[in-house]
Order: sequence, then C-alpha cells, then structure tokens
Amino acid sequence: MALVLDRLVKRFGPNLALDGVSFTVEQGQVFGFLGANGAGKTTTMRILLDIIRADSGTSTWNGVPTVDVEPRTWGYLPEDRGLYPRMEVLEQLTFFGDLYHVGRKEAARRAMEWLERFGVPDYAHRRAEELSKGNQQKVQFIAAVLHEPAVLLMDEPFSGLDPVNVAILKEAFLEMRNRGATIVFSTHQMEMVEELCESVVLIDRGRVVLGGPIREVRRSTGRQIVRLAVDGDTKMPWLADIPGVRVVRPGQDYTELDVDPKIDPESVLRAALDRPGVRVTQFLIDDPSIEEIFIEKVGRRPTEEQHLVSAATDGRAAPEPAPVAAR
Repeated sequence: MALVLDRLVKRFGPNLALDGVSFTVEQGQVFGFLGANGAGKTTTMRILLDIIRADSGTSTWNGVPTVDVEPRTWGYLPEDRGLYPRMEVLEQLTFFGDLYHVGRKEAARRAMEWLERFGVPDYAHRRAEELSKGNQQKVQFIAAVLHEPAVLLMDEPFSGLDPVNVAILKEAFLEMRNRGATIVFSTHQMEMVEELCESVVLIDRGRVVLGGPIREVRRSTGRQIVRLAVDGDTKMPWLADIPGVRVVRPGQDYTELDVDPKIDPESVLRAALDRPGVRVTQFLIDDPSIEEIFIEKVGRRPTEEQHLVSAATDGRAAPEPAPVAAR
C-alpha cells in the first residue's frame, strides 16, 4: 500500500499554490514533507483530507482516490489549534473518538491513557483555552491519533513542546510506525527529519524540487562536509589558504567546511596537523545535512517567513478547522 500524489495542481484565484506536485509515501514510512512557509504543504494535506479539492491531478491511498477513502483512515494534526476552546479536554477527546466510531467509553479510556503518558491526566477536566500552547499541542495530537489511523498527517507537530514531550512524541511516532501506520509530517526542525524520517520531499513555491530516501538525498549533492575542531587555534584563519575549502559554519565547538568534491578532504586534516601548537580534537567527513540541502535548493533557511499565498483566495491564511470525521 502507498500514498501516491500525481501532478496535483491547485489555484486560489490568480495564485498558483501547487504546480504539479507528485510523490509517493510507502506504507509504514515516517516521511518528511519539507518546505518554507507558503510552499504548499498545508494545501497538499488539505487536499488529501478532502477539505479542499485539487484543480487537477490525483491522490490515492492503496489505489483508492483519497476523496473516497474512509475518513477514519486519516489522522490530522494541524499547525494551528483545531480544538474547541471552551470544551473540557476529556469531553472533546471523547467526542472526536465518537466521530470516528471508536465509542465514547473506549475513546475516554484511550484518551486518559494518552493524557497519563504525556504527564497531564489532571488536565482531563480543564477547558482547552486554559492550557498552555504546548499542552494544547498534546491534546491536539491525542485527538489526531485516538482512532488509530492508518495515515497520520501532521503540520509542525513539535511546535510548543519542551524536550521531554518531544521525546515522548518521537517515541509515539516510532510505535505507530512499527504497528504499520504511515506518518507524514512537516517541520522546520531539520534535526527531527534526519532522526525520524526514512524519506523526504522538498517543495518550493508549489513545486517538488527534491525527494527520495534520506541517505540518497544527502549524497545527491556530490558535496563533502568536514567538521573540524582543534585546541589552540579555534578561528583557524589558515583554512582560507586551502584550495577548494569554504567555511560554512564557524563555531566554538567545531568548524564546518564545504570541501570541493575534487579535493581530498584529508588535506584539511594534514594542514591542521602541520600547524604548530594545534591539536586536532575532531575530524569528521560527512554528507551535507538536510538543512544545508534545504538552504541550497530553496535559497533560505526553513524558518524564514515567505509571503506566499497557499491557503486562501483573498491572500490571507485560512484558519484550521476543528477536526472533522465525516464529509
């Protein structure tokens, strides 16, 4: 089984949000859906969920058009909150579970298990509007997974979470994947992508610019990255004298260098060892990181705002709806 998007096109008035987006997500994968703000990620997710319709192109799950797929197949965590602010947490989680035919009693049981796992069982009878952003994010995630969906779509799932809860969420991802769930998430935290994802696709201004297994994507540039740390000469001005070597990121912990593929990266090590009074404490040859590739392909960092239209006909971002289980 696979989630297949084939040449999706979507316009909002004169604005082209998606321009022939195509990619495939295999069942049981953790898949990174990357792009700057306004690139078209949320629009794509809304098409899969049948919140909006593509102008052309197709999307299928296991060969069935996504518009005809059973709604409980999907779990959705929007970037903006989709909770009912004045409803108590347990009440609305039970309500969402009931929409997906879990049954109110079973939904309440699952909800309490998740609340305990996130360390907030005492929030069960508090209203959503009384919770912090991070705790609302936990509730939103529980609402998305309570019915144990086959495909989980998440827009910035780690937003507002502290390191402890990030670790809990990552653990939950892997558990769901091991049960056969397919997980597609967008994030600006590239270290999460490298840690969790098996494959990625990068879109920019509604077009796919890069995609494939993480390892292949990192090797596709043909570039070499060297991480070098020394004692006694942290600024290392002599690096500028080595042909084909460019400092990408100076730092106190290590300096990251982009080395021309025609240059032996060990020439950097030899140059460091030849410096009097310098002791090499770290030398690592690696492929470029996903963030470095993102910057190379898109021309800006993942967190830089883009004033592009991807979700509204009047040029303003549309608010996320509360979770819906039926069309």
